[in-house]
Amino acid sequence: MERVPALDEPLKKSLGPATAKVMAEALDLHTVGDLLHHYPRRYAERGELTTLADLPLDEHVTVVAQVADARVHTFNGSKGRGQRLEVTITDGSGRLQLVFFGKGVHKPHHDLLPGTRAMFAGKVSLFNRRLQLAHPSYELLRGDSEETVDVWAGALIPIYPATTKLESWKIAKAVDAVLPSAVDAVDPLPDALREGRGLAELPDALRLIHRPRTKADIATARDRLKWDEAFVLQVALARRRHADTQLPAVARRPVPEGILDAFDAKLPFTLTDGQKKVSKEIFDDLATEHPMHRLLQGEVGSGKTMVALRAMLAVVDSGGQAAMLAPTEVLAQQHHRSVTEMMGELAEGGMLGGADRATKVVLLTGSMGTAARRQALLDLVTGEAGVVIGTHALIEDKVQFHDLGLVVVDEQHRFGVEQRDALRGKGKQPPHLLVMTATPIPRTVAMTVFGDLETSVLDQLPAGRSPIATHVVPAADKPHFLTRAWERVREEVEKGHQAYVVCPRIGDEEDQKKKARASAEDEAEKRPPLAVLDVAEKLRTGPLAGLRIAVLHGRMHPDDKDDVMRRFAAGELDVLVATTVIEVGVNVPNATAMVIMDADRFGVSQLHQLRGRVGRGSAPGLCLLVSEMPEATPARQRLGAVAATLDGFELSRIDLEQRREGDVLGQAQSGVRSSLRVLTVIDDEEVIAAAREEATALVLADPDLTAHPGLRTALDALLSEEREEYLEKG
Repeated sequence: MERVPALDEPLKKSLGPATAKVMAEALDLHTVGDLLHHYPRRYAERGELTTLADLPLDEHVTVVAQVADARVHTFNGSKGRGQRLEVTITDGSGRLQLVFFGKGVHKPHHDLLPGTRAMFAGKVSLFNRRLQLAHPSYELLRGDSEETVDVWAGALIPIYPATTKLESWKIAKAVDAVLPSAVDAVDPLPDALREGRGLAELPDALRLIHRPRTKADIATARDRLKWDEAFVLQVALARRRHADTQLPAVARRPVPEGILDAFDAKLPFTLTDGQKKVSKEIFDDLATEHPMHRLLQGEVGSGKTMVALRAMLAVVDSGGQAAMLAPTEVLAQQHHRSVTEMMGELAEGGMLGGADRATKVVLLTGSMGTAARRQALLDLVTGEAGVVIGTHALIEDKVQFHDLGLVVVDEQHRFGVEQRDALRGKGKQPPHLLVMTATPIPRTVAMTVFGDLETSVLDQLPAGRSPIATHVVPAADKPHFLTRAWERVREEVEKGHQAYVVCPRIGDEEDQKKKARASAEDEAEKRPPLAVLDVAEKLRTGPLAGLRIAVLHGRMHPDDKDDVMRRFAAGELDVLVATTVIEVGVNVPNATAMVIMDADRFGVSQLHQLRGRVGRGSAPGLCLLVSEMPEATPARQRLGAVAATLDGFELSRIDLEQRREGDVLGQAQSGVRSSLRVLTVIDDEEVIAAAREEATALVLADPDLTAHPGLRTALDALLSEEREEYLEKG
């Protein structure tokens, strides 16, 4: 019988079934290797006490502190049933109350005498406006036995990501039990790479991250473990890219005097240098016989749609079809409108590649009438339609293409991997893929999250686009600022322009059911977020009375939505009160002002997206961020950052620094738990870039990793079936 490698040993063998069960359920740790890769979140020092001053509410914490005071209070008679022990602990930065009730009083009363130092773990709650831990677990820190002296004399106490059922020190004891197995860890880094970069060996790094004696030990361990994470992930992505180059695809080249030339000839403006450069990258990819996989990032309004449309027309020239996928019906209809307008008579073709050089542009969405839908499906299967624009309705089994050559996906983060995969399967051979996003992605995130795509960036705005002025409106501190904001909207309308008012919520019954889950920041004011229906009503009867106001939100019937958008685009409405359905792609050049209510409830990148909807014409844009949050709060600082710059890449960095890394990766990795534990996408840009270079070279030389068994093992561990599938489909 084969011996199970030490790191694949199930935890129940070394820790017993009870502990192993909790580890599996609470922390998703199943093997010795899983536990060794569950690194401390931070380290408490014997001399330095953890700050009690800034404990997060409702979170499970571990603190090291000293007992300042302990008192027993008796109530309901003196039979002991009504006893409450209150212990105050301090760490120099602040004080925290611990409470124990009933039968749970006796042991802590005996243990927690003033002057005693201990580690305490529990969930931070609020009682009588003071933070407290109720019935915390604790471990005394005193050197009265050989073992405790050894355990706690080390200068650094690892604090592990823990849960209510499993305190940090219990995890530490479990790690002690399995740490000797670290010597059997298979090293994923090739020796030459590790030695060339002066990195520690893996067993040493694991020992040092769990049981460091100095801060230098931690740094050595983290440097090495960061490389593992970056390198293994980049090898996975490099293999994906390499496999793509082995797939067959039809080369698509525009033909002279074709529909693309005819389209370019009728453009009323010249393309920006950026558009020309990116178009060349795309056309070069389309001309190869393996599928293009390209991510096109462009600021709101940088002309991505124009670049994508020219690529689609090049494919139509070559006798193929192009499909554009939009995340919502409103957006699909809008793209269809703007593409047919841009193409004019070229979108009215009778036959694909016919003499009049025109083609048919069809729309396909879930809510279309039967007759229109039947005609659209017919146009696709016969090849009459060279361009189709639609929602995920395009992916349904019934939809057949004559010869699908290019898939353009708008707003990647709204679109699941499975959907891209299903659409890709519609071609006779894999079609070329262009993914567009208006959310600027820092370079390192692009290299990790979208590492299997080549990246093009459009970073200059077309001539004639106006700057957008952004201001924060502190509604609670300075109500007259809000009054002025509505006056500004009126002034814009009087000049013949239009305005958006954006709210975080719709305000109908459905909405009421979803109780506003107040975050810790909202604790101060339990008010639910402002709603479209309420705000629209208040504006109609109040500050914007007499103006033509309509609402737009996701739960309206598609026909009603389209009607409202059409009327707004035609200038028949002055003000559109909407949810974030307008965030992506809604294009009304005459709209110059936007007021975002409860702006602190939106993310930085989302605010930037929304703001990009104004100032799309020749008149300057104005964006007002209304918030009731006090000036010193992180929420207000976020808004200040948005007001201070129009650079989406700068804002996306801020956004990423404020959100947890894992959210970004986890979301993109199809919901799989983020594999990054020590690597941070923003700070470790150099490591990621270097790892990508090394990985690409290694995969080119040895695509099957025959000479690197350790790396293969690490890759198998990273690419559980789900993740492998994600990369397969990516």
